[in-house]
Amino acid sequence: MNFDELVKIVKDCGVVGCGGAGFPSYAKLDKRCDTIILNCAECEPYLTSDYRIMLERSKEIVVGAAIMKQVLGGCKTVIGIEENKPEAIKAMSAAVAELQKLGKSYEGITVMSLKKKYPQGGEKQLIDAVMGRQVKSMGLPIDVGAVVQNVATSLAVYEAVQKNIPLVTNVMTITGDCLPMDKQHNYKFRIGMPLSYIAEYAGGVPEQAAKIISGGPMMGKAIANLDATTVKGSSSLLYLTAEQTVRGEEGPCIRCGKCAEACPMGLEPFLLQKYARNSMFDELEENAVQDCIECGCCLYSCPANIPLLDIIRIAKGDVIKIIRGRGQR
Repeated sequence: MNFDELVKIVKDCGVVGCGGAGFPSYAKLDKRCDTIILNCAECEPYLTSDYRIMLERSKEIVVGAAIMKQVLGGCKTVIGIEENKPEAIKAMSAAVAELQKLGKSYEGITVMSLKKKYPQGGEKQLIDAVMGRQVKSMGLPIDVGAVVQNVATSLAVYEAVQKNIPLVTNVMTITGDCLPMDKQHNYKFRIGMPLSYIAEYAGGVPEQAAKIISGGPMMGKAIANLDATTVKGSSSLLYLTAEQTVRGEEGPCIRCGKCAEACPMGLEPFLLQKYARNSMFDELEENAVQDCIECGCCLYSCPANIPLLDIIRIAKGDVIKIIRGRGQR
């Protein structure tokens, strides 16, 4: 199979990044790539869907990685898994070793144990951890020779190429401290399934649940209506109690610098929120607000309870619109 044939199959089967962004996977398959990284970090608390498929579909995931590797010219392939998932590391390592006995197609695929660190699953953070290369501001992974694909995306590539199955399902973690342990599971649902059906199938919404999150507690989004449906990037239904969601009263910034220390992108959130509140877009761009990955570390670490993430997220969207309006990437 040549490059164009694979790209057409992946495109026609609707394969996208299953890590949340939903970026079309075929657009990431670039011949300039020298390293493919399978993102198996799953660093958000509570989420275990990627973990489960690594245990149950490990061989298929490796085959999907090998397909992408061979079409891109046999480039190096690294499967990055955080060290707090030893069973997944063992399962994926065993799958790689077994498949490498079958032929050269699986040579050059390795499993790398990564430190448990949030947000390790961010593309730029993962590239730095695996390759020791830094992606510049507004840059893309391919600029440093990397292609990052989610582990579930690799499985989707396998099913598309080997089985001609389009991406019509995803695995979701149904969890939360207010949900009984015997109800916390990973389920495979059709994409487009109403969230109300999923909640009912998984035992119903707990009475103590004050907020339902689609995604993890750090980067997930609150669900306003259970009549909404799953999408290709849906990863979980997370039930949070009132105690877990209450926000403290906002106080004045004391310039402690904790938000800057916590920011994985090396930004200064205390400064960015000041510029954002005053609509100082030139200053926001100069201080790289567009590089924010919306991980929530600044908000989590702020002793003054300033809604840094909310303020910066809105400002980031405005600045990116301005940049695109100038015809830049």
